[in-house]
Amino acid sequence: MLSVVSATRGSGLAVYALLLAAVVPVCAAAATAERPQLQITRTTVAPTIDGRIDEPLWEQAALIDDLRQIRPNDGAPGTERSQILVTYDADALYIAARFWDSAGPKGISANIMRQGSRLSEDDRIAIILDPFDSSRTGYRFEVNLNSVRNDMLYTGATSFTADWTVIWDARAQLTDYGWSLEIAIPFKTLPFDASREAWGFNVSRAIRRKGEEVLWTSRNRAWGPAVLGELRGIKDVDQGKGLDVVMSAGVRHRRDEVNSTQTTVVEPSLDAYYRLTPSLNASLTLNTDFSATELDDRQVNLSRFGLFFPEKRDFFLNDADLFEFGRLGSGGYLGNNRSTTRASQESGRPFFSRRLGLSSAGMPVDLEAGAKLSGRSGRYRIGALAVRQDGYATSAGNIDRATLGVVRVSADVLAESSVGFIATSGDPSSNSAASLYGVDFLYLDSHLPGGRSVEAEAWFQDSQASGSLPGSTRAWGAGVRLPGSDGLRMGASTKEIGSQFRPALGFVSRRGVRDTMVDVGYTRVVRGSVLQSWFAGVDAERVEDTDGRLQTQVLSVRPLELETRGRDILRVVYQSSQEQLSTPFTIYQEPKRRIVVPVGSYSFADYGFDLETGSQREWAGSASIRRGSFYDGNRTAVGGAVTWRPSRNLGLKAGYSFNDISLRAGDFTTRIVSGTAEVAFNSFLSWITLVQYDNVSEVMGLQTRLVWVPRAGRKYFLVANQGLQDVDKDGRFTTVSTEISLRAGYTWRF
Repeated sequence: MLSVVSATRGSGLAVYALLLAAVVPVCAAAATAERPQLQITRTTVAPTIDGRIDEPLWEQAALIDDLRQIRPNDGAPGTERSQILVTYDADALYIAARFWDSAGPKGISANIMRQGSRLSEDDRIAIILDPFDSSRTGYRFEVNLNSVRNDMLYTGATSFTADWTVIWDARAQLTDYGWSLEIAIPFKTLPFDASREAWGFNVSRAIRRKGEEVLWTSRNRAWGPAVLGELRGIKDVDQGKGLDVVMSAGVRHRRDEVNSTQTTVVEPSLDAYYRLTPSLNASLTLNTDFSATELDDRQVNLSRFGLFFPEKRDFFLNDADLFEFGRLGSGGYLGNNRSTTRASQESGRPFFSRRLGLSSAGMPVDLEAGAKLSGRSGRYRIGALAVRQDGYATSAGNIDRATLGVVRVSADVLAESSVGFIATSGDPSSNSAASLYGVDFLYLDSHLPGGRSVEAEAWFQDSQASGSLPGSTRAWGAGVRLPGSDGLRMGASTKEIGSQFRPALGFVSRRGVRDTMVDVGYTRVVRGSVLQSWFAGVDAERVEDTDGRLQTQVLSVRPLELETRGRDILRVVYQSSQEQLSTPFTIYQEPKRRIVVPVGSYSFADYGFDLETGSQREWAGSASIRRGSFYDGNRTAVGGAVTWRPSRNLGLKAGYSFNDISLRAGDFTTRIVSGTAEVAFNSFLSWITLVQYDNVSEVMGLQTRLVWVPRAGRKYFLVANQGLQDVDKDGRFTTVSTEISLRAGYTWRF
């Protein structure tokens, strides 16, 4: 496939057509493995969601009691007994579980108390629902013993976003045999086709102290939307009028110490969601407020190219899967490749929602109004978004108020694949006209012999912007991979970004390049008492300009990675890099000094190790060290974090990252220090404080958030942000800004 790319550099459309033909199999119909089925019946009395499972209706519910391991021993029965019960009424799908545990309460990991937190370190149940049984996307619901709910949106068969959230309910209880729980997922919460007979369904239980994961159905240790059983029997349910109205109001006070100004504003906002059909939603937002959004993690950039910060704002995360394109986001592009950066993997995205409501400097910009159409119609998935963004001032001039939009349509083809189109309009960072269109094909076959699967994609885009310079405005890419959690896995991809390709609503890390990524690895699962698996592999990335001249090449050798049953990880790494600089590169700057890497060819390498302990422990942590050459000098990099959870109500975390760099042009160090304190008064009221500092910007940021979520659909925030800076780098910080926000939100559902 790569030889085809090399031979046809001049025509993106021709390459797209050839690669599209290459990834489509000769035989489109794959043999479908036998799927487990669960026939559920309707209850006339809704259960009380308290986690006790003591009502007669559960005696008539459908039962799953044969969960099988994917870790540590694939296919073996679970070491602890589990029962899953499923029923429904006109309003909701109900799921209950009884989990026996021979170690008693002390053996159950239940440290997380804050609603919406990831439950990767706790014992938990996870439910996957695919109401359209598409094998492509779905919804995931998790609950731990503390009744903490976490929901995720699958943006593809193997990728998801953990920041998505919807309205549902769950409660859990300790019992004399272990623990139990009840879940209610209202039919008003999820879009679905009421005429469909089967939903995709799966259930998983995690037992952290044993490193054990048991499921209803899996394939080659994998599970997700492509590996589901069937849930049958749902019919004649009430999806309501399909109207959700979210009213919120806030008061925000900001003090700017630099300009000696103070502002206090009252900010009401309205979000309305209306279901046009059972599976197609229309939504409207007015005066959208993002003051309660969590801070980005601080990063120090030692490369020549921009960093990537993921989306964290609820308004844009809802239905985010419908706007994904070409597997360019959410880790779809060889997410396991350690030779690449996140920015390199994401580069070329036609739509990146962080371009909306934020200036190029990362400051909030008011969104006066927005409208969205999202959902499904038959085999088509539709996502359309338009926002009216207020004008704002920059150092280069004023940016006018603008209307910005994106339309994404894809259609299911073959058994598990799709073909799609995307178009964007507007530029939030300039007053110039801009537009883009693109097409993509995503292939998936999860039914290869031996339980294996194959993924492939091909895509093409073209952008138009007023005032563009001569050069290619196109971008294209293709990739194929054989994923696997046991045995051999491999993947390869290539993409070309034109020198004048400018997706005004998207993301590009560098232009005028051809980027090729390859990874090969082998995992061996060990049936031992301590060691769970070992891994060895090689990853590589090569970036050339479109004339074939090298810009960057990175080779990562991963000779040994060990993981224990207790989820401890030891990783040994070696990385070799080549960089060709055609222009000088300022790698570090302070008020009285600037360090520049001159034009030239550079070859350097480093080695080191990573150590991580299982996060389910009271004391947990991670450490990493890298040492070796760096450009024309040397670098030592050290990083780590320590977490202490003395109880489920208190968690403290400290993180540190350090680079000691010596170059011919000068020596410098970089540091990032962070600290997090989380106090959970109960599973509905929490107080989180985050402090971050880096010595490159000499900025210290503080955010403290008091969050009360009495039930799903009701949220109350008290948020304080303070920024401090050491402008002269003399060790003395002064306050730059202070902001305090009080906000309340309530959802009415009809």
